[in-house]
Amino acid sequence: MATAGAVDGKGTGGTDKMAALKVIYNKLQAEVLEDHAIEVTHESAIQWIDRMMDYNVLGGKCNRLLSVIDTYNILKGADVISQEETFLACTLGWCMEWLQAVYLMLDDIMDNSQTRRGQPCWFRVPQVGLIAINDAIILHNHVPRILRRHFKTKPYYVDIIDLFNEAEFKAVSSQLLDLIITHDGRKDLNRYNETIYRHIAQYKTAYYSFYIPVACALLLAGENLDNFGDVKNILIEIGIYFQIQDDYLDCFGDPELTGKIGTDIEESKCSWLVVQALEHTDENQKSILIENYGKSDPACVAKVKDLYKELNLELVFREYERETYIKLIGTIEAQLNKAVQTLLKSFLHKIYKREK
Repeated sequence: MATAGAVDGKGTGGTDKMAALKVIYNKLQAEVLEDHAIEVTHESAIQWIDRMMDYNVLGGKCNRLLSVIDTYNILKGADVISQEETFLACTLGWCMEWLQAVYLMLDDIMDNSQTRRGQPCWFRVPQVGLIAINDAIILHNHVPRILRRHFKTKPYYVDIIDLFNEAEFKAVSSQLLDLIITHDGRKDLNRYNETIYRHIAQYKTAYYSFYIPVACALLLAGENLDNFGDVKNILIEIGIYFQIQDDYLDCFGDPELTGKIGTDIEESKCSWLVVQALEHTDENQKSILIENYGKSDPACVAKVKDLYKELNLELVFREYERETYIKLIGTIEAQLNKAVQTLLKSFLHKIYKREK
């Protein structure tokens, strides 16, 4: 089992840090495979699940996992955290990564995506196809089993379960809104606006990816979440900023860095870029946008991207990024608790001007 210092990466570097986290992943993976072996004795099925877990849970940036650990270290002090506390924090973080894998697997199918994390989407792997739907359900079922095995005797167990359930409810509800709005947008692009965009981004990304990891660490540290309303609001704003970055990188990012070929234009997504374009176009430009947005023809995609460049949306994004950073720093520094300031600034600085 990893020590607290190893997971925090003190004096060992990022490689050793991720190696320590992988040790805990291997332990959790072995436990769920043992569960499967009891219920499904066919060796080929166990091998399939083993490969499927590695393919989908591993390979990402592990932002949610690292957020739980970093938050707990800041709250408690990395030098005094026991091995058991380290293991529990990592386990909560890996549960977040398990759920993230579920969402990405299903999202890729719904968006008909090609690549994820620099490799083909799982459903595009030969012999997988729509079996990926059942695989996602299998991964989803691992999470409550892991939580029950390691947290059932903890006083905050019910709060953790409630937190995960609430996060999932918001995420899938927002995903439905995203899909419905996308369907409506194909018929009338003017349905897209800033209000709808922020609602989707808040619950599909910000709440789940930024607030929940911190809330997990707070509960593990024995805190009452009701005392951290301001922290929640700031994290959600950081999360919306993150989603806007994602939308920008979907169009203007380098696939070699992002590990993904963007499809927001082809899929007619309610992206931050198209919302901005609708606000900045004249009638002629808007007609070009409406005529070409949401079509898979490369020529149509190129016309939309050319229009984005004509509207200087790259510059609009950079200005938004600068103003958002200044505003968030001011809000964070208004917090009285220095540990909370450190925590929130660490989140912001991790993503500020990111390229992947």
